[in-house]
Amino acid sequence: MQRGIQHIHPTLRRDCEVIGHFSLCHLLLMKDARYPWLVLVPNRPGVTEIYQLSEPDQIQLLRESALLADILVTGFSAEKLNIAALGNVVPQLHVHHIARYKNDPVWPRPVWGALPPEPYSRQALGDVMQTLKSLLPEDFQYG
Repeated sequence: MQRGIQHIHPTLRRDCEVIGHFSLCHLLLMKDARYPWLVLVPNRPGVTEIYQLSEPDQIQLLRESALLADILVTGFSAEKLNIAALGNVVPQLHVHHIARYKNDPVWPRPVWGALPPEPYSRQALGDVMQTLKSLLPEDFQYG
C-alpha cells in the first residue's frame, strides 16, 4: 500500500484522487472539475487539529500549504484562494486549497455543498495533472 494512504479517511479517498505526497502531507485532488481544488492530509494518524501536530510538523504544513497556494495562483491563475481546515464532516486533519474565480458558479459563496461535484473528463484531469507536474518540486513523490 502507498505511504500511509491507509490512514486517509475513507470519505477523502472516495471524493479525491491521491496524487502523491510531500515530506509531511499527502496531496489529493478533489473530484470536482469546477475548481482546481487540492487537499493536504498530514501523514499523522489520529490528528484532527493543527495544534495537535508537533511544532516542526506545523511549520512543514505551512510550507506545503504555501507551496500549493503559489501553484494555484501561478499554474491555475486563481483570482482568490480559499484555504481552510474545517473537519465538520471528515474529522481527520485535512486542509483544502481551492482556486476561486469571479466567474465560478458559486462566487462569492463558499463551494462546500453548493453544487454536486462535476467529474473531470479524462482530458481535463490530464491537463490538471500536467500543470501540477510542471510546478511540484522534484522531491515530490507521486502515487
